[in-house]
Amino acid sequence: MSNATTIRPEEAAHFGKLAAEWWDPKGSSAMLHRLNPVRLKFIRDAVDAHFEADSRSVRPLAGRRALDVGCGAGLLCEPLARLGASVTGVDAAAENIAAAREHAAGGGLAIEYVCGDVGALGLSGYDLITSMEVIEHVADKPAFLRALIGAMADDGLMILSTPNRTPQSKWLMIEAAERLGMVPRGTHHWEDFITPPELALMLEDLGMQVGQPMGIAWNPLKGLHLSNDMALNYILTAKKRV
Repeated sequence: MSNATTIRPEEAAHFGKLAAEWWDPKGSSAMLHRLNPVRLKFIRDAVDAHFEADSRSVRPLAGRRALDVGCGAGLLCEPLARLGASVTGVDAAAENIAAAREHAAGGGLAIEYVCGDVGALGLSGYDLITSMEVIEHVADKPAFLRALIGAMADDGLMILSTPNRTPQSKWLMIEAAERLGMVPRGTHHWEDFITPPELALMLEDLGMQVGQPMGIAWNPLKGLHLSNDMALNYILTAKKRV
């Protein structure tokens, strides 16, 4: 257990204010609803490969524990539960945790939701750890990664996604998306974005083996999709080095 040093109170407050609309696909979290299926495809493929699961199974995570950090109102926790996992969701905003619990109960899903800093909760032994669009919001990126790794089982799998720090992401994700109201103003701070090599180096310094990242790109014809283009956003896997 480490000191609770990764939460930025102003970030938790920002996302907490959005809690009531988190499950509205046309509300302030509309972009996350579009992003979720893309992330889930990557997660499913990574899970099948890492755990040697049957790609035809509808519950490839049956018997496994999953932890989603920065879970918001549970947009990823619920699909992970439907894939068979015993899921814990952690978020810094109490409003998000309340919304997550209410939505899961309405869907008959038994998901454990905890409000707090992942590094201060003493969590351990999770087979799958996910943290989507979170590391760019934390106060101390290496400390945050250490906390995630501390919660992993030795043979576990970690999956992270985050915006890349490029001119394209600055223009499209902040100058365009936030100004046009597609993403709430103040959601992104470009200087806090982390590049794939920077994130890989941080993980490797902490004893992790990093998989090949995939881009999450956008174009008018395909919308958001997995791609080799990592200029906007990317997703990657990591596991403990043997």
